[in-house]
Amino acid sequence: MAKRDYYEILGIDRNADQATIKKAYRNLAMQNHPDKNPEDDQAAEKMKSLNEAYAVLCDSRKRGLYDRYGHAGLEGYTPEDIFGGVDFGSLFREFGLGGFGFGFGDSIFEGFFGGRNSTGRGPRRGADLRYDLRVTLEEVAFGAEKTIELSKAEKCLACGGTGAQPDGLVDCRRCRATGQIVMEQRSGHSIIRQITVCEDCRGKGKIVKKACKECKGKGMIRKTKNIAVNIPAGADTGCSIRVEGEGEETDGFPGDLYIVLGVERHSLFERHGNDIYLQKEVSFTTATLGGQVDVPGLDGDLKLNVPEGTQTGAVFRIASEGIPCLDGHGKGDEYVVLKVVTPTNLSPREKAVLRDFETLQQTSGGDNHGEDRKG
Repeated sequence: MAKRDYYEILGIDRNADQATIKKAYRNLAMQNHPDKNPEDDQAAEKMKSLNEAYAVLCDSRKRGLYDRYGHAGLEGYTPEDIFGGVDFGSLFREFGLGGFGFGFGDSIFEGFFGGRNSTGRGPRRGADLRYDLRVTLEEVAFGAEKTIELSKAEKCLACGGTGAQPDGLVDCRRCRATGQIVMEQRSGHSIIRQITVCEDCRGKGKIVKKACKECKGKGMIRKTKNIAVNIPAGADTGCSIRVEGEGEETDGFPGDLYIVLGVERHSLFERHGNDIYLQKEVSFTTATLGGQVDVPGLDGDLKLNVPEGTQTGAVFRIASEGIPCLDGHGKGDEYVVLKVVTPTNLSPREKAVLRDFETLQQTSGGDNHGEDRKG
């Protein structure tokens, strides 16, 4: 089901300022809060939509992405990314809605957003990685499996990524284990609220007192790993292969690995889409009299019939001998561009034969097919 427009959810104009956005959210939250609508089974879902709309539109960066690209601009954002910058608990207390009394658990995020950890910060997804892989034309023509060696940061197994010994973590006193510092300042009837990541614990809510001996307190260890990669038949330069879960790790889910292909230049073939082009030299005699020649193909030599009187630059198509289509339906063609080779270092007898041929051409007025037509 398509998601509703955030401005429509809050009932505001797209040019609304922050004061208008907050006012609209407050009014709707007062109307739809589950505590005020205990008989309404849809109250929680309505609040989820309101909270999401407000979390996006009250943040200039997220709002800018949404205004420009719509919901697609926020693809890849986790719930933590969407809601992490808004202290809904303080907002509801300001609205007189009773803090976290929603009947869904002790935390607003447990009720509305699927749960958070005790620090008030959910696990963050690790960074994606890119690996540029050079492949041959044959490998993308037939598909292949390659193994790459990747160096990346992984969680320290000794400490589970905490960076501390088993008894080496303590709650951060500055943020009271929330990972955030909330600053509030009243100005008349308004409250200015600023939420920042705690500098002491870097948003984790915990401080390492006894560092892990394996990772020296970092929580991560760089390791080299061999990863098998399947190259699909039909791939081309710029194609990206996603390997799920092989990106950088953090305190949450690992990112993904994107392998970007670069097809090496071939010594014989030139690729254009799914078609390949080859230049083939033929003798003066074959081009003049016609004949059959062998031409290289991606899967071995192919036979090409050269018609009588072929000129340099003539192009011939060999159907379905090119690159497979990436979707598995059909193949491209092979195009052979002929180049007639002028003979050199001729013997006196060969030269004499050619002179006789030239004389015959002149005698017949340049029409070497005249006798054939007379039958």
